Amino acid sequence: MAIAILGVGAVIAYFMGNISPAILIGRLYGVDIKSEGSGNAGTTNVLRVLGKKAAAATLLIDVLKGVFAVLLGKLAAAYFLEPKLGPYMVMVCGLAVFCGHIWPMAFGFKGGKGVATAFGVLMAVSPLLGLAELAIVVVVVAVSRFVSLGSVVAAVAFPLIVNYYDPTYLGWGLLMALIVLYKHNVNISRLVKGEESKISFKK
Repeated sequence: MAIAILGVGAVIAYFMGNISPAILIGRLYGVDIKSEGSGNAGTTNVLRVLGKKAAAATLLIDVLKGVFAVLLGKLAAAYFLEPKLGPYMVMVCGLAVFCGHIWPMAFGFKGGKGVATAFGVLMAVSPLLGLAELAIVVVVVAVSRFVSLGSVVAAVAFPLIVNYYDPTYLGWGLLMALIVLYKHNVNISRLVKGEESKISFKK
């Protein structure tokens, strides 16, 4: 029974992750966001291609789907699972919505890099965790003006912060961090070569 509930939660969360505001908003503008700018279906590329309003909407929706997926997992765990299984339902739903964003079946398994959705997941698991990761991103981006560097540093810190919160989540945090780093492999290469584009705060 528990495995079935975990499986249903994973499927629902995965398809919540399939909601891609970058792609959908791009279509409203008559733009295929995956063919413009960096080609990534995420907030930074939407900002560069479509502007601040579209980027803000993209960011908000990507964060909220992470929040809602975990809250759904917590609710399901409270009603249908033993208390000791609650964290596992949270991890299953959090990972599923995260993977649904990165590899959405609805859009040919080509989505974003998962950072905003991962932030939403963390905020629902524990606001302190989410805010700690956000602080790392903000500081690194403010100093370097590289959004990708902020994401990479936050990903490296992610398992450590999660382990401090609850060691039960360490493997989960490590897996999500590795996926984020994998999705940023091109950015990491460009950072090393000094070819990565900086974000303009004035713009």
